[in-house]
Amino acid sequence: MSQAIHHIGILGGSGLYTIDGLTDLAERRVVTPFGEPSDTIISGRLGDTRLYFLPRHGRGHRLPPHRVNYRANIYALKWIGAQQIVSVSAVGSLREDLHPGELLLVDQYIDRTRSRASTFFEDDSLVAHVSLADPTDAALSECLARAAERCGAKVHRGGTYLCMEGPQFSTRAESQLYRSWGAHVIGMTNMPEAKLAREAELPYASLAMITDYDCWHMTEAAVSVENVIAVLNQNVSTAREIIATTRDWPTPANSAAAHALAHAIITPKSALSAVTKEKLSLLIGKYID
Repeated sequence: MSQAIHHIGILGGSGLYTIDGLTDLAERRVVTPFGEPSDTIISGRLGDTRLYFLPRHGRGHRLPPHRVNYRANIYALKWIGAQQIVSVSAVGSLREDLHPGELLLVDQYIDRTRSRASTFFEDDSLVAHVSLADPTDAALSECLARAAERCGAKVHRGGTYLCMEGPQFSTRAESQLYRSWGAHVIGMTNMPEAKLAREAELPYASLAMITDYDCWHMTEAAVSVENVIAVLNQNVSTAREIIATTRDWPTPANSAAAHALAHAIITPKSALSAVTKEKLSLLIGKYID
């Protein structure tokens, strides 16, 4: 069997654990220097692409967004071989023209999380500052947008994702505030996920599935779990179809994300401790060897 050309990590929300048609299936549990990821990783072959599925909340939706081990998830996907990451998640719309059932490819973030570990570089012996000016990968997002259109989905290219801490939904005052900031959608999971993907030099795209209008819309029902699940079940089927039919995956080496650490590490190599070098070798090895 020929080697897969593309290696894509899929961080899915509720229900997106695998897709039909995968061959050469395998399931692996990975333990990282940052603890265990949310679940085992299911990998399979689809044409010339190998997909690695990791349910960010765990199968059965066991983990609330503020308890997800985002560092372990990103590290595990990189360790197992993923070269790019597609994040699929449910969001609420903060705009009149973004309707439940539609999709949005995120290109910017506002991070309002508070209690989540948001960097791999927390040890005393290493300081690194990656650029997040463009936190998602344009080429990866565009190939997903084209696939979504081929599947007949209504997709919006570009928009700002406000990531809140959760697990509670917004107050009406918060929802209106975020609208005034220019945010397009609101969710609970893409941060620090996108930041960590950049530190791991993995191009990252966010396929946001709109399920509701949060609570700002006075003529629509306020967001509820029941309403979210109803729309989410429809959207998950669409997400599976998009992933299964995407063939023009970009080359990860062409992405700026793939070289994010090249000029980000400030600490001299001579000052790095042996413990830090070993712990972060997967991420920084090519720059310190």
